[in-house]
Amino acid sequence: MKKITLALLVGITLLTCKKNKTTSDCGDKICTEEFASIMIKFVDNKGSGIEVKDFDVINQRTGKRIMANSSISTNTTKGVFIIVDDQNKADLSEQGDDLKIMGTAVDTQQTKSVVVKVSGGKCACHIVKISGPDQVAFN
Repeated sequence: MKKITLALLVGITLLTCKKNKTTSDCGDKICTEEFASIMIKFVDNKGSGIEVKDFDVINQRTGKRIMANSSISTNTTKGVFIIVDDQNKADLSEQGDDLKIMGTAVDTQQTKSVVVKVSGGKCACHIVKISGPDQVAFN
C-alpha cells in the first residue's frame, strides 16, 4: 500500500511540475558568424557612381525608416549605400518586406526611388535580398 501511495504521489508531483524551457522560440539553430549587408548604388547614365543627398530607406509594411547600423561608420564608394544589415533583421518579416529606397542626385536634383524586398525576422540568421535592383540609374 505504501508503494502505491508513493507511486501516486510521485506521479502527481511529476504531472504538476512545470518544465523549464531551455530552447528558444526559434529552436536549435546554427548560424554562421558572417555579417550580411545589402547595398545599392546610384549611378549616372554612363554607369558611374554619383553623389546623392536625402538618401532614405522606408519599410513599406511598417512605415518606419530603416538605417543600417554599419552605414554609420562605413566609408563607401561614391554612390554606394548600405540599405540594411543583419542588425536590422528583427525589423523585417520572415516573408520579406518591401523597402523603398530614395535618393536625390546632387548635380541634377532629380529624385529616384526603387523597391527592394528583403527578409529577416527574429529567428533568421541573416537578412536575405529576395528581389529588386542593385543600382538606381539617373538620366
